[in-house]
Amino acid sequence: MPRIAKELGPLQVGRITAVGLNPVGGVAGLMLQVSKSGARSWLLRIKVGDKRREIGLGAYPGVGVALAREKAQQTRDDIANGIDPVLQRATARQTIVEQQIEAKALDWTFKRCAEAYIKAMKPGWRNAKHEKQWSNTLATYVYPTIGDLLVRSVRIEHIIAIVEPHWTTKNETINRVRNRIELVLDWASVRKFRTGDNPARWKGNLDKLLAAPSKVAPVVGHRALPAGELFEFIQRLRDVPGTSARCLEFVVLVACRSGEARLATWAEIDLATKTWSIPGERMKSGRAHSVPLSDEAVALLEALPRMEGSDLLFPGARAGKPLSDMALTAVMRRMEVDAVPHGFRASFSSWCASSTAYPSEVREMALAHAIGDGTVASYQRSDLFEKRRNLMADWAKFLGTAPAVGDNVVQMHKAVA
Repeated sequence: MPRIAKELGPLQVGRITAVGLNPVGGVAGLMLQVSKSGARSWLLRIKVGDKRREIGLGAYPGVGVALAREKAQQTRDDIANGIDPVLQRATARQTIVEQQIEAKALDWTFKRCAEAYIKAMKPGWRNAKHEKQWSNTLATYVYPTIGDLLVRSVRIEHIIAIVEPHWTTKNETINRVRNRIELVLDWASVRKFRTGDNPARWKGNLDKLLAAPSKVAPVVGHRALPAGELFEFIQRLRDVPGTSARCLEFVVLVACRSGEARLATWAEIDLATKTWSIPGERMKSGRAHSVPLSDEAVALLEALPRMEGSDLLFPGARAGKPLSDMALTAVMRRMEVDAVPHGFRASFSSWCASSTAYPSEVREMALAHAIGDGTVASYQRSDLFEKRRNLMADWAKFLGTAPAVGDNVVQMHKAVA
């Protein structure tokens, strides 16, 4: 046991001003700590097990000499009985924090969490429609059941009640809804508003209760025209007047996504080098993409009228506004063509794979699909650009060439008997 210092009375303690630890006696290890600023507080220096502890007992003179000695002695007695006061205080503080979190969780309903999640994630969403889609689907399918329910109380029974009635009839939509619920509940768990497993999780959870989405609603590709019908379609399309028809023709010629064409600007077009440079923020991948333009694509662009006050290649009817995402589909419907604009990318991919000798990497890069890691992709972007230029020229030529018809089979060698 450490030596007990000479016991000082209240007046003597009151005169202590030396910066540092000043023993006051009465209880072994009891010190009056004086800071450089002159503030004074009580400290008990003691060994707990094999660790040296310095335990605060309060500020002086709020805690007087007699009370400081009483607290110091009580602390020593507790340690002698196997109680670690530092650990005890830490546990008490943790309990208080948990109680505060528990109390805060009582204010968070699922709807409030969902709204907070959307607000937090919105800046990272490239498409402005995401917020509207999230809000609308949750309001339609989720909030009526669990919107006002505390997020901590959401259970698998609630998820089943939301998902199961629509699983076989609206599978694609309701599976997105399920995923959105899962993301909101994960957010709430990280924020300590709920605990336990996520009841909206698919793998190892709902997959034991519901049929797989691929079995309920098999994935169907975008409706596309066969290669043999593309020439006739292009000829008919070129007879259709209007900006929407020209935009659709451009989409076919460069095999791009319709949104990339609808929002394209003249600032992105370099007619001298026959290149269309699409910035990363407008690409699905988030990476900038350069498109080599065939002579036919350039001719189409050169023939376009310019609208004053708009830099868009294909401006909509409303001044300064782009074409709507249904404008190109409407053209195809009026032409009574059973396909969708995005399907021309599939037509291009099929033609390239079955009718050309271009490597798959050239085809995939022409479609702005990711290939390999970042280093490989960077190399291929520069190395394959001219190959892609040749590919797009061949594609434009194919679109403008009528398919052979009639009895055009030529016997090259006489059959051997």
